[in-house]
Amino acid sequence: MTQDAVQPSRRSAPYCEWVEMYRRGITPSKIAEVCGAAVTTVRYHLQIAAQRDPGLRGEHAAALPVTVPDPSEASLQKMQNLVAFYQAQGRLPAADAKSSHEQALVSWLYRRRRESAQGTLSPVFRDGLGPIPGWDQASRGKAADEARWQQRLKEVEAIRKAGGEWPRHQKTDDPQERTLGVWLHGQRINYNRGKLTREKKLQLDKVLPGWREGRPRGGGRRRDS
Repeated sequence: MTQDAVQPSRRSAPYCEWVEMYRRGITPSKIAEVCGAAVTTVRYHLQIAAQRDPGLRGEHAAALPVTVPDPSEASLQKMQNLVAFYQAQGRLPAADAKSSHEQALVSWLYRRRRESAQGTLSPVFRDGLGPIPGWDQASRGKAADEARWQQRLKEVEAIRKAGGEWPRHQKTDDPQERTLGVWLHGQRINYNRGKLTREKKLQLDKVLPGWREGRPRGGGRRRDS
């Protein structure tokens, strides 16, 4: 057995280097291969880490590379039909169309827009739909919303790292603080109503510890939640 394989086992579990590799989406078997350790040992350490941090497995799953399957022949035909429809009609199929053919194209296009927004769209579809300008406009809007969310997260993180308080959404004359306060308040509302996605909750928990509690009560300072 190599020294690398022995040394981590002498450490108290979980071995932090393996945990961070797993958090970044590296599988236990790959960690074992890279570090020269037994995969059972790696899994043992990760099991303990997951017990201490319930969100670890979710972060691992979110970091895994997305695999995009090859399109089926039927789906490729739908794409060609959609492009032909657009070129003939000068428009995309309507959601309230009475034609079953047009309705089928609407359903197909909806799925492709959803995949585009999630980053799982096959490059074959993206290239093939190129002749239709703005076909994924809805997904572009979602992408812009996601970019804005990530930017707000970074801005609040910067304030907290600098020793600042949680931004307020009320009783402040600072427009930047109000903007961030409204955003943070919205995350708390979504969490309390069960509308905050697991991925975003994990990011908030990791980047902004204590974000759900906000400002402490007492001491003349208002709790912003």
